[in-house]
Amino acid sequence: MKTGVIIIFHNNAKDINPSIFIENIIKVSDLKICFVNNNSRDNTAFILEIIADRCDNVSLVNIKKTKSDISAIRAGARFMNSRYNLDKIAYVSTNLLNTKYHGLNALIHTIVDNQEDILNYNKNVFQGKKNHNSIFKSMFSLVDYLKTLKTNNAFINLQRLSKL
Repeated sequence: MKTGVIIIFHNNAKDINPSIFIENIIKVSDLKICFVNNNSRDNTAFILEIIADRCDNVSLVNIKKTKSDISAIRAGARFMNSRYNLDKIAYVSTNLLNTKYHGLNALIHTIVDNQEDILNYNKNVFQGKKNHNSIFKSMFSLVDYLKTLKTNNAFINLQRLSKL
């Protein structure tokens, strides 16, 4: 099964270490990753472009007018659906994460550490023939799913404590 991960960014330039992102993303060859830059006014788009250029499994969608997180996720899903033959898509918005102590670099570490679980998410549900519009039905919140796993990941533990 092919799985995509959409990560929504908005003015996160100071939270992204391109070296850490690149070093970790190249370890997740079985996942397709789509960065969606939601009209950032800082250097987020530039940094994400550097990462996407260096990682074969990363795509970048730039939204020119700020959208809701749901609309940004849908834009990423439509892009990924048109480009890849995916069975399911996980999504996460950096705006909804508790990044205290760990930053966004911990999100990338967490994806790498849990890539097998992400790939195996609910795999029985998505068996059978895929129809074109079903990609939205096969989407799931990455953070909500990772919170349910029995893991001792500090980043996920912090998300469990978050009131968001």
